[in-house]
Amino acid sequence: MKNKAFPLLVAAVSAFGFIAPIHAAGPYRFLKEIPVGGEGGWDYLAVDSAGQRLFVSHQTKVVVIDLVKDSVIGEITNTPGVHGIAIAPELGRAFVSNGRENKASIVDLKTLTTLSKVDTGENPDAILYEPQNQEVYTFNGRGRSATVFDAKTGKVTTTLPLGGKPEFAVVNLKAGRIYDNLEDKSEVVVIDPKTHEVIQHWPISPGEEPSGMAFDQVNHRLFLGCGNKQMVMMDVRTGKVVASVPIGEGVDANAFDPGTQLAFASCGDGTVTIAHEDAPDKLSVVQTLKTEPRARTMALDPKTHRIYLASAKFEAPAAGERRPRVVPGSFKVLVYEMERPIGGGL
Repeated sequence: MKNKAFPLLVAAVSAFGFIAPIHAAGPYRFLKEIPVGGEGGWDYLAVDSAGQRLFVSHQTKVVVIDLVKDSVIGEITNTPGVHGIAIAPELGRAFVSNGRENKASIVDLKTLTTLSKVDTGENPDAILYEPQNQEVYTFNGRGRSATVFDAKTGKVTTTLPLGGKPEFAVVNLKAGRIYDNLEDKSEVVVIDPKTHEVIQHWPISPGEEPSGMAFDQVNHRLFLGCGNKQMVMMDVRTGKVVASVPIGEGVDANAFDPGTQLAFASCGDGTVTIAHEDAPDKLSVVQTLKTEPRARTMALDPKTHRIYLASAKFEAPAAGERRPRVVPGSFKVLVYEMERPIGGGL
């Protein structure tokens, strides 16, 4: 995801408050925090609903949390510069993008051991499992490309030029399409997984610099978290933006819950904007949930409707450094639950 090293916020949160308005009431509330500990930064989180586990990237490893006990139960190690995690329950495998070594790990879901590694383009970031063809896509930030490999054998099929810096991606199983954000082009690229070709480029105006992405399969809608403090809703049948809502500063992740029709945008200013898809062309903010500064990556469990955000305490930068440091041992996962449904029920 963008800004992996956690740069200082443009505005001083403690002095001026959060950029987005804080709605006092809303469907979500803080439930608990899950202590993880250790040192260093983090990036993506991924929920394995079938296995009731949460996978959290953490510096050079992936921490695995039991979502029944809300406690750490294991680690996937040797993942230098880890960014993303993709889960393939039917194969019993997970896939991890390792940005610092330009490789992806193939992992046994039961034992959490690395079975093999696959060479990718430069700086693999987001990673996606495409179940119809049983292939894995790594979206390579500096390589401006996507590496495609067989999920069973690890054999690389192709490295696909994207024409820009890729961020998050999702798959549309009904249409047989993959969508990926190009942050520096303010576009969504459409990939045909059968031919491994980019077939369309869609501008996202009024959005700019997209980072997070989520998908409503039923209503054919993409939700894009944008660097100009907007979440836009796009119709994937036409490639047109049909609605947008304001969000906070420093968005990095999005989620969509088909059971509640809620779309989420987690932001580095310490907020999650929660919007309801009122209609296929109407999106309305129902809550600006206060979280913690720099808690900008998120995952949703559609079974429980809970959202999970990675967070930590920070201390002043060391001499000669520009960025704040994570306080050793303070890394944790914040858990938020639905307090009340939208519209009287799910």
